[in-house]
Amino acid sequence: MSSVSIGDLSNSFMMQRRSVSLRNDLFRLTDELSSGRVADVKQVLAGNHSYLTGLERSIEVLEGYSVATTEAAYTTAAMQVALEKAQELGGDLGIDLLLVGGGPIGVVSGNPSENAAVQLDGMIKSINTQVAGRTLFGGIATDRLPLPDAQELIDAVRPIVAGLATPADMLAAAETWFADPAGFDTLIYAGSDTAVAPFILSETERLTLDVKANDDAIKSLLMHTTLAALGNDPALALDVPAQSDLFLMTGEGLQSNQDEITALRSRIGFTEERIEMISARNEAEETSLEFARNNLLAVDPFETATELENVQFYLQSLYSVTARNAQLSLVNFL
Repeated sequence: MSSVSIGDLSNSFMMQRRSVSLRNDLFRLTDELSSGRVADVKQVLAGNHSYLTGLERSIEVLEGYSVATTEAAYTTAAMQVALEKAQELGGDLGIDLLLVGGGPIGVVSGNPSENAAVQLDGMIKSINTQVAGRTLFGGIATDRLPLPDAQELIDAVRPIVAGLATPADMLAAAETWFADPAGFDTLIYAGSDTAVAPFILSETERLTLDVKANDDAIKSLLMHTTLAALGNDPALALDVPAQSDLFLMTGEGLQSNQDEITALRSRIGFTEERIEMISARNEAEETSLEFARNNLLAVDPFETATELENVQFYLQSLYSVTARNAQLSLVNFL
């Protein structure tokens, strides 16, 4: 009976080829076990990449929307904080003005105008809040502060009310100037009348938040505070009873303004709620798509571990056989 054998060179080549194949399988299985995904995507998809490509594109788009919703949520939250601070300053000042406006003793016992000027400065700084170098209440003009400093506003209002006979006349003149497009909106407000671009939160959702520093609620807050800051200004030449009347009117105005600011904040709150809802929906959709992709590309960890163990055994056996063959000699054969 004849036997078939292969030469030493052919045997060496065959052993090397088998070793390379086993090492490749070892690397592939190790990668699949660590990542939980198949290494050879082409084999799993059988050349049909359209479904996987569609899944990955949708996931990338949703990740982009996730960045947009995060930015929108952060921006609206910062707007809420800014308006809350301004509203708190106005409410506290309103109470103080009502107390000092109750009689001459209250007026002369403190300095409500100085207090009003300090609170006005705090309000303006809150409204001029910047997030990531962008202002919040200037419309599309996010590169500049929408309001000047408190002293500039006080200086602009002073000639409007100076020389008028009564605090009621001063209040009426200030209301007219703040409402006149050629007044506050032109001389003080440095933002844009155009709202900032809408937040694009999904393929179908666009949210526009048009809250600017020249909103009527904010202008009313600034107007009453500015008038209170001018109460003891020599240019107005108000006696103590007239100052008391002015502080009383501005205090009442600031208290009434609380409802206006609350309504303004509720608009932002509605947008915040919509952002949260859209974000939750996008996250659910992204999770669903990732689950579908994982089902398509995932490997069975137990099966992979078993196959990896088998490959390790075969590779170790191959190395053992190779080592034994390397020790063969003619003397040992004879």
